[in-house]
Amino acid sequence: MKPAKLETSRDTARPKLRKLTLTRRRALLGLSFVAPWLIGFLFLFAVPLVQSIRFSFSKLTVAASGYELTFAGWTNFKEALLVDANFNRILTGSVWAMVLNVPMILFFSLFSAVILNQKFRGRAAARAIFFLPVILASNAVASAEASGLINLIGDAAAAEEMGQASSTYNIISMVRLLANAGLPMSYIDYIIEAVMRIYEIISSSGVQILIFLAALQSVPSSMYEVAKLEGATAYESFWKITFPMVSPLILTNVIYTIIDSFSASAVTETIYTTAFQTQNFGLSSAMSWLYTVIVGVILVIIGLILSRRIHYN
Repeated sequence: MKPAKLETSRDTARPKLRKLTLTRRRALLGLSFVAPWLIGFLFLFAVPLVQSIRFSFSKLTVAASGYELTFAGWTNFKEALLVDANFNRILTGSVWAMVLNVPMILFFSLFSAVILNQKFRGRAAARAIFFLPVILASNAVASAEASGLINLIGDAAAAEEMGQASSTYNIISMVRLLANAGLPMSYIDYIIEAVMRIYEIISSSGVQILIFLAALQSVPSSMYEVAKLEGATAYESFWKITFPMVSPLILTNVIYTIIDSFSASAVTETIYTTAFQTQNFGLSSAMSWLYTVIVGVILVIIGLILSRRIHYN
């Protein structure tokens, strides 16, 4: 009996290793994913961010030893909103273009992803073709065009003239067709606007199609089999199974599309021109912060509205 007591006392004396719970493992895994962004933010982005805040509330003058900052309060923000004639117009146009483009891009992306998720011959090639506009719209192709590697300006101009001549008739006939169908003029204007922006919509939908396609592939096939046995139609299966299952990624695509539309807007070009051509870094910083606040408010409002209608189960 005595040796047994010694063994138990030794076991209790050993330090017990603390096992990680599932919640802590997931937290560490999430931290490992966020760590590269966090390191990049601290070492590359945090200092310019604070510096831009200083610039927005100051007047910058270039001196021999560098630059000097003079506190100006809200002068730069007032100049951007009340004095500058182009900033408000460009900002309003960018917000309105975002309001028009985001629903079109989401509808086209989900529609294309549903089609590409079906089983047919050449499915891999079709998926690659739908992602080609993203590559063609990249900066590499734009630089190649600017450097003369792709020189089709004359042919493109002729094709554009022919397209305008032919599209006018098609648009007029489409307006008549939709009007005869009894649609309100607001719907007709939106549809015509979507047709006019078809290339822009397609070129901005590649990433969204991939996200929706990944969501559709994660839906269990057994759910569709059960719905088919119950006599559900394809229309009912889409609204009762497909749409609720991909709804969490609808919010992801909405946020991504909004940020993508703003990052390539004319407002960023105006901010860049104000900073590096007119050398007004204070006004440029104020414009960028006004732009950031407006984009943040839009994202918060849309996120709150959509998060209440998302199915997470």
